[in-house]
Amino acid sequence: MNDSSSIQLGQLSVRYLHDGSQTGSVGMFELSVPPGSNVPPPHSHTMNDECVYVLEGTLRYSVDAESRDLAAGEFMFSPKGSVHQFSNPFAVPVRALVVQSPDIGAQYFRDVRDTAPAGGGPPDKAAMMAVMSRYGLVPAAPQGGS
Repeated sequence: MNDSSSIQLGQLSVRYLHDGSQTGSVGMFELSVPPGSNVPPPHSHTMNDECVYVLEGTLRYSVDAESRDLAAGEFMFSPKGSVHQFSNPFAVPVRALVVQSPDIGAQYFRDVRDTAPAGGGPPDKAAMMAVMSRYGLVPAAPQGGS
C-alpha cells in the first residue's frame, strides 16, 4: 500500500510510503519534526525493530544509554525492546525515513491522532496509553526519583 497522505500528530507529520502492517512485512514512512516539537515520550516496542535514517536536518536520537545527534545521511537502529526517543532541539526542520519490521502501520498514527480533541490541544493521556498498549508500545519508566 502506498498512502502518500500525511498524518498530522501535533507538530509532527507522518507520511507512509509503504504500510506493511496488513501482511506483517516491513513498513516505511517519512517523519517530519519541526524545531522544538513536542515528541513522544521515551518508549519501547514489543513487536517491532525500527531504523531511523535522517534525510534533512539534525535529529537527536537515543537508544537505551546511547544518544547521538544524527545529521543527514546518518542512522540509528532501535531493536525490539530497546528504549528510544527523539527530539529536534535545533533551528532547522528534520525529515527522516523510518523503517519498521514488522510494520506498526499507518493506523497506529491515525489512532494516536484521534486521542487529541477535535479543536486542538493535548491528547487524552488515558486514551493515548490505551492506543500505545494495543500496538505493543511501552512507555519507559520515569528516570530519577520524586
